[in-house]
Amino acid sequence: MKLAELFKAKKPAEVKASKAGPVIAYTQVGQPRWTPRRYDALAEAGFRRNVIAWRCVSEVARAASQIPWLLYDAEGNELEGHPLLALLRKPNPLQGGSRFLESVFAYFQIAGNAYIEAVAPETDAPPRELYALRPDRVKIVPGAGGVPSAYQYAAGSQKVSWPCDPITGESTILHWKAFHPLDDWYGMAPLEAALTAIDQHNAAANWNQALLEHAARPSGALVYAPKDGPAQLSEEQFRRLKDELEENYAAPRHAGRPLILEGGLEWKEMGLTPRDMDWLGGRNRAACDIALAFGVPEQLIGITESKTYANMAEARLALYEDTVLPLAQQLCDEMNRWLAPQFGEGLRLDLDRDEVQALTLRRDAVWDKVGKAGFLTLNERRAALGYPPVDGGDEMPESETGD
Repeated sequence: MKLAELFKAKKPAEVKASKAGPVIAYTQVGQPRWTPRRYDALAEAGFRRNVIAWRCVSEVARAASQIPWLLYDAEGNELEGHPLLALLRKPNPLQGGSRFLESVFAYFQIAGNAYIEAVAPETDAPPRELYALRPDRVKIVPGAGGVPSAYQYAAGSQKVSWPCDPITGESTILHWKAFHPLDDWYGMAPLEAALTAIDQHNAAANWNQALLEHAARPSGALVYAPKDGPAQLSEEQFRRLKDELEENYAAPRHAGRPLILEGGLEWKEMGLTPRDMDWLGGRNRAACDIALAFGVPEQLIGITESKTYANMAEARLALYEDTVLPLAQQLCDEMNRWLAPQFGEGLRLDLDRDEVQALTLRRDAVWDKVGKAGFLTLNERRAALGYPPVDGGDEMPESETGD
């Protein structure tokens, strides 16, 4: 089905629309629904300034973008060299397939929304290029039926719009959004769920940085206890002492320099309280919460104390099974709904899980288990492994039937 066919008007009698849709859009029809303002703060504090969140987003996005895509026709035959696969391998002149998909998956995790623009040479032609759009620049214009009437993209003073089908909401823009319990138009990012843990982790890092800037040691106190003379330093003496300490003993480059005291001054070291000594444990707990929000095992982000999985191979297997593959399958489903029909009826995209190295352990175990199941026919074994049946494969082997 061509994209233009999706925009053809339908008779009212043939349309089945949600009754709740018009209620959702009642107060917002024709006006852009602004993107949540927290996107820039999330991207700055949660991705650019937090190494754990950056690692989690990058780990998931890179892993998901490396999974090969397969294409099947209506009869289930695998297709090779198809224009749709060529488009996914080279979506635009500036990006290869994996870099393009990495940006889509990263946007989705940071913003909870990912937008893809399809560019075609003609209205009724399949797309030739795909572009990932920055989520904070895209705004949804709600329609009367509870579906978007248009998407707006703004960069500075420049704006451009893409219309949507008034019935189905279909457009040359794909909006892939995560579930949000309180927003009808935009998705909720994993980064937002991890925001409190990110703030805690950043605060712990700032505390450590401040410690390093003050001679990389716990603070102490200079006690002035002269044997004779005034019991307090004069204002000029206090200012000179403070300037000398900042100039000669502050900053990491002065760490370990001996402190020379005179005139009744004595250095009193201040010991760390249990709360201060637990800052590292708190930082690790915050890092674990961040990883939990993104579905990344703690061992993969450098927390060696975690013993959830016996080894790194099991941790990486869990990452793919619990996070990467479900996320990649969501995008695959969206592509089958939005992109594949523009190249012809019955086309279906899928993920080539056999090429994922992290799944080798689980795949070998399944193959061994199925291979030893002598009570299954050849076609039943092939079905268990995800392969189509073959002629004569429904008969039990003679060695298994006892003949």
